[in-house]
Amino acid sequence: MSAPRVLLTNDDGPPDHKESPYVLGLYRHLTEDLGWDVKVVLPSSQKSWIGKAYHIKEVTKGLYFYPREDGEGETSPKPRPLRPGEIAEWILLDGTPATCANVALHNIYPGQFDLVISGPNLGRNTSAAFALSSGTIGAALSSSLSKIRSIALSYGTVLHPTPTTFFEPAHRLGARIIGHLWENWGNDTGGLRDGEVDLYSVNIPLLEGLLTEEGLKICSTTMWRNSYGRLFKRTSDKATPVEPGQVRSAGSDALDVIIPSNGKALDDQEELSFKFSPDMTGLITPSLSSLPVGSDGWAIYQGWVSVTPLRAAFGEPLHPEIDAEERIWKMKL
Repeated sequence: MSAPRVLLTNDDGPPDHKESPYVLGLYRHLTEDLGWDVKVVLPSSQKSWIGKAYHIKEVTKGLYFYPREDGEGETSPKPRPLRPGEIAEWILLDGTPATCANVALHNIYPGQFDLVISGPNLGRNTSAAFALSSGTIGAALSSSLSKIRSIALSYGTVLHPTPTTFFEPAHRLGARIIGHLWENWGNDTGGLRDGEVDLYSVNIPLLEGLLTEEGLKICSTTMWRNSYGRLFKRTSDKATPVEPGQVRSAGSDALDVIIPSNGKALDDQEELSFKFSPDMTGLITPSLSSLPVGSDGWAIYQGWVSVTPLRAAFGEPLHPEIDAEERIWKMKL
């Protein structure tokens, strides 16, 4: 199969050592190792936990961005020739990840892409609780609904801080997995594109095994169906420092979440003021017994890479085949 024309997007925004440390490295591996033609359209700032939301009332504006080797770069309201030290011309849009993907596919580069890659996300996107909230997966879902093959790539944070020596091996592995999926795309009779899988969610845990000759095991998985509880805290709450394994407001298992120390019910005299501050301890450090064997959460627990094929659809309960007459409700009035 010939090399694809690729759109790269994310939900973490342009290169930044804290918020978005991975996108430039993956871009280099896709273009240099695989030799693929990659265009980049990113949110202009952090847009995690926004799912597949679109901008519908806001006017989405953008700038051209010219990254250098260190991730720094200049913006311009109009395209211009590359200057010495600049790697490429990217585009930054003041929109959600799904907005960026759709605008890139249908407005900026119409008809020019075979594959959309969203990520690499700062933090895992295993399990339904994370996936349904993820801007990374949201951009891939949006693209698959435009009948474009799509892959969401996420790097699970395990050590805090993550050693930078893990970055390049993760990019190499991520690029290899993406290349393998492109060449060996799966089938699904319910797929949007002639019975193909709509999209994949790939999660690579950032572990020392990346540095070994054997590398990390790669496992085909299903999605762990789980749930979460409180996601917000009152702004008047005092807070305690983050513990390892908890999450921050930007990514699912990144660095600096604040967990409220005051769990009392809201007093009717207090202001209705809340801030996103999720308590995800049970999702980041679940017990092995709670994880279905073969799920993405189970694979990450083992320190393996998970590759999960997905449909761009809400899941439906399983039911036996019934004829049309039996589908009609017969309620007593």
